[in-house]
Amino acid sequence: MAEMRALQTLPPHPPSRRSFPLIAGSYPTLQPPKPLPLTYSNNYVSHHNVILTAPTTPKPTATVPPKDRSGAIPERLAAVLQLVRILLTHGRRLAETAADQAHNPQFATIAAVFGTYNLAFIVLRVQRGILRAIALERYLLARAGRGRDITIVPPRNRTPATPPATPQPARIPTPTYGRFLDPSHPANFHIPTLQELEAQIRRRPIGRTIADICTDLAVIPGFCTAQFWSGLFDTLQFYGGSLTAMYESRGHREQTFRRERDKRPETWHCNWQDLRPATIRHLLGHLIGETPPALVLATPPP
Repeated sequence: MAEMRALQTLPPHPPSRRSFPLIAGSYPTLQPPKPLPLTYSNNYVSHHNVILTAPTTPKPTATVPPKDRSGAIPERLAAVLQLVRILLTHGRRLAETAADQAHNPQFATIAAVFGTYNLAFIVLRVQRGILRAIALERYLLARAGRGRDITIVPPRNRTPATPPATPQPARIPTPTYGRFLDPSHPANFHIPTLQELEAQIRRRPIGRTIADICTDLAVIPGFCTAQFWSGLFDTLQFYGGSLTAMYESRGHREQTFRRERDKRPETWHCNWQDLRPATIRHLLGHLIGETPPALVLATPPP
């Protein structure tokens, strides 16, 4: 009883500045919060109000080419994708017919752009070019599925380096140990996996990959239609490719081919510089950019 009397004698608590008088019936009934779904991020999972659900079976991916929300592949990406597929068709046909054309005297025209008569080495280069084209096609289709077009790469303006105010002492060259590995030699040739090529494509401009495909498939103006070569030239220029590197590779291969040809007198009568359209159609079946004969025969008449 003494404690109760002490509590009754305490002064009332002073009202807070943020307290307001309660009015009966002016506040709605509070509802319990709804559980939040499980959210994922790159390295974090929210554990607040997690709902555990049974695992669902993933839906099969569509077999049709992915498109953006408007129903059409982006314009610039579609043009590059068509060019890559033409190169892929050329590479596959070349891999199929190279063995049959190897005994043809006109095969010297193809051997010259590859830099060798070695058929096995030619097929290896063609296979690597096909893998590059497949990896680039898959990258472009995945990008089109997200509705993302490709961007034009601005040209790099290289400014000449300004000479130092005071001359620097000449550097002493560091001796290198071991022999130099020539990448054009068949023993040093390397074919990356498809996963390695896809990773390389993601971190480089698209034009550089197209230039590598053309180098592996030995694509030169004489093998192409004028319209296709013009489109290839623009693609390399707009998307970070280097036509200069392709011509440098062609010049190096031509020198290698001349040295090999000098050691093979049985090939001296072959005209390896015959780039007439009739000769190229006889060797490849068609010019790059033309419809392959197999597709022409498969097309139904109107």
